Amino acid sequence: MSLTQLDANAALIVVDLQQGIVNLPLIEPAAPVVERSARIARAFRASGRPVVLVNVDAGAPGRTDMGPRPLPSDPEFARIVPDMAQAPTDHLVTKKRWGAFQTTDLDNWLRGKGVEQVVIVGIATSIGVESTARFASELGYHVVLVTDAMTDLDAGMHENSLTKVFPRLGETTTTDELLARVG
Repeated sequence: MSLTQLDANAALIVVDLQQGIVNLPLIEPAAPVVERSARIARAFRASGRPVVLVNVDAGAPGRTDMGPRPLPSDPEFARIVPDMAQAPTDHLVTKKRWGAFQTTDLDNWLRGKGVEQVVIVGIATSIGVESTARFASELGYHVVLVTDAMTDLDAGMHENSLTKVFPRLGETTTTDELLARVG
């Protein structure tokens, strides 16, 4: 399915396009994802729509079968990649979970701006992007997922998110299709 409409006050949420994440062993290079996401962010800013840049600087507490996975404490790990050209009007959300909503001010900030639709891009498709989309959907936002502006660490999980999960959470689109609607 493709995007049915782009709301005048839709917000862009850019998930984890930060120094430490873009350098992970991804299924496709991060550079095209960053380039597409940066183009979308520029278009959103130019149209007066809100842009949210999300980074992660800690992992959620709790035991897992995989064991603890602490993130590096080096501040460079969490720094948003320069290509995103963070603007003074952008809202920065630093998360400590997979998704951008839980334990952050994101929902309140978006509601304060009158946002009802969120467009989500970033890394990793099956982790930060999917978790953010799930919470957005449960909170009642119209969710749009830009499938060519995301990548993952695992091809099977990426494909599962794109084909099985995302169609249940919102609408999917491409960068070009979205940009044609922003103007």
